Amino acid sequence: MKLDHVVYFTNKPPEQVVEEQAETGRPAVVGGRHEKWGTHNALRYVRNAYVEWLSVNRMDIASSVNHPLTKLMLHDLEKGEGWGTLCLSVEGIEAFNEEVQNKGFTTSGVLDAERRTTDGQLRKWKMLFIDQPISDELPYPFFIEWEEPEDIRFAKLRKDGTIAPPNEELEIKECVFGVRDPLKETGEWAILLSRKVGDAHDIRLPNAVLKFVEQTEGKERLREVVYG
Repeated sequence: MKLDHVVYFTNKPPEQVVEEQAETGRPAVVGGRHEKWGTHNALRYVRNAYVEWLSVNRMDIASSVNHPLTKLMLHDLEKGEGWGTLCLSVEGIEAFNEEVQNKGFTTSGVLDAERRTTDGQLRKWKMLFIDQPISDELPYPFFIEWEEPEDIRFAKLRKDGTIAPPNEELEIKECVFGVRDPLKETGEWAILLSRKVGDAHDIRLPNAVLKFVEQTEGKERLREVVYG
């Protein structure tokens, strides 16, 4: 299990995000459309993961689908743009689903997912969500298993320009969450992820650290992504 990507909810179309990110020296690309969810995205790959800017493409679809990430995005965007959540990649997502259910978590079941790229390609993966009400409380991470092995997928992404060479000099070091009770949240995530809790309310994954810090106001969310 490792960090796959972090999600930023925005009202901006992907093309605008790409223009703005180009000015930072950390280029992004238009990802494509999630046609079944009414959303679209921009992406910035770094060495160990990627950033996804997710926004509404068709509100008529987005507002009617029963898709946890889309519902969380619509809830959060009512109060403005910002970091929403993160995704962890797993191998054997069906077996992982059984494992977390055996721990007492209720899940969405494994969902099929796909994205249509700007050049018409269809990229597919499987997703898994932990069932919880959409609210201002911290959402659990969601999980992904890609259709292709990582080395093949990344080779294709380099070839089509999705992965920009300058960005491979960067990696995501920490994902920082603002929560009311860091001890409680760290403990719950540690059970879900089968990981140990560090001394600083953190959980170490093979490619990044998840850190929980106290926050007395506002939504409990991913609040900072630290690069190195």
